[in-house]
Amino acid sequence: MENQTYTQQNQSLLSGMKKISMAQSEVVQRFQALHMASMKAGVLDAATKELMALACGIVSQCEGCIANHMASALRAGASKEAVFETISVAIMMGGGRALAYAVKAVEAYEEFAK
Repeated sequence: MENQTYTQQNQSLLSGMKKISMAQSEVVQRFQALHMASMKAGVLDAATKELMALACGIVSQCEGCIANHMASALRAGASKEAVFETISVAIMMGGGRALAYAVKAVEAYEEFAK
């Protein structure tokens, strides 16, 4: 995913998932069902859940996760302040390695917030 915008990374991720789905439809369908059930608003609203997933993406150093969950968090109404607090928690949990990916999260925020 080098040299792609975060929008392109997100599109590549979704496109790749479709290709995997053609070969392993049951696996992808079950993952999507898990995703939908987990991210559905409940006691926690959708924006909060997307921010939690964003923090996991930062700590696990997953650029595709950062791109996807940043876009989804902003669509769900997450504020700039909430995004940056989430990034701070991810840095605290993941240390220096997470800080490097937090920079990527800030870049993704700047792109998607336009």
